[in-house]
Amino acid sequence: MASVTPPGLAYEVDHDLAGHRFTARVRGHLALLEYQLKRRRMVITHTEVPEAIGGRGVAGELTKVALRWARENKYKVVPACAYAEAFFDRHEEFHDLLAG
Repeated sequence: MASVTPPGLAYEVDHDLAGHRFTARVRGHLALLEYQLKRRRMVITHTEVPEAIGGRGVAGELTKVALRWARENKYKVVPACAYAEAFFDRHEEFHDLLAG
């Protein structure tokens, strides 16, 4: 799975299905979003972006890719980490994915 983020910064987003995580390597640093699958729910448990690549939208891009995957696979989402909760607050276009 490939993704392009803000102008001038392009990188691959990889999905490790067995490891339950999405990763992106940007300028030699690894950013990640970890999740668990429980009864047709994707529980986002952790997002991490090294300070060296912070502020470039990497966490947001990882989250968008993860949420697109959840939508394609008909999972509802539980934002169980602070970043995922804040992301949902800012992005109404993904509210249909929230688990009730």
